[in-house]
Amino acid sequence: MNIVVCVKYVPDATADRHFESDSTVDREGVDGLLSELDEYPVEQALRIKEQQDDEVQVTVLTVGPDDASDAIRKALQMGADKGVHVSDEAIAGSDSIGTSLVLAEAIKKLEHDLVMCGMASTDGSMGVLPAMLAERLGLPALTLASEVEYDAGRVRIRRDGDTATQTVEGTTPVLVSVTDQSGEARYPSFKGIMAAKKKPVETWTLSDIGVSEDQVGLSTAWSQVMATEPRPPRTQGEVVADEDGSGATKLADFLASRKFI
Repeated sequence: MNIVVCVKYVPDATADRHFESDSTVDREGVDGLLSELDEYPVEQALRIKEQQDDEVQVTVLTVGPDDASDAIRKALQMGADKGVHVSDEAIAGSDSIGTSLVLAEAIKKLEHDLVMCGMASTDGSMGVLPAMLAERLGLPALTLASEVEYDAGRVRIRRDGDTATQTVEGTTPVLVSVTDQSGEARYPSFKGIMAAKKKPVETWTLSDIGVSEDQVGLSTAWSQVMATEPRPPRTQGEVVADEDGSGATKLADFLASRKFI
């Protein structure tokens, strides 16, 4: 059985992030990491691998700049078997449609019984890529799973909504996306970190997966950011002094002027 897990390399949310001159996110001048929401599908894939008696191979797939290999490395340290990194300068600026195309064509080159994704990325937060990817691959999609069970080629998920809980089943090959409620992702052990250094990672370009440059990139995106400007610096708050006993009145007047009361 072969499981392909799609992961994304995202800018560190705690870092000082900026935009490039073309209004795309600066991914070179800021530290990045494996998207936290993508740790959950890696975890679920590894649990399936541990539960099965037959041989299961977990392949981690990512699309991004050279540094995106760090996302693969983290997944390999967790326990994945190998990685595939699609890296090509022409991909920069791609939207979800372009990204789903690249991922789909890469997955077609890999043996896959089960494709797994996170519910969304922590930078874009669109949450549409799993459905797009399933459509391109012609696979049934079991999305937003808070619990995943696998048995003899059948996948069952639990999907928790605001008013109801659904149980959905599908047979492989199938695509599954999981939420951050699906189970806490494991931390890489020292043994896993050392073992990851020997695990294979392949790097592919667009030509390797049969995608032309005019199918991806910022120029083909269906939406674009036209302009950006820095957030204004925070101003010092107003201090209400209570020197003559009128502090409460001044505070009430201030709150009223801001329509808080």
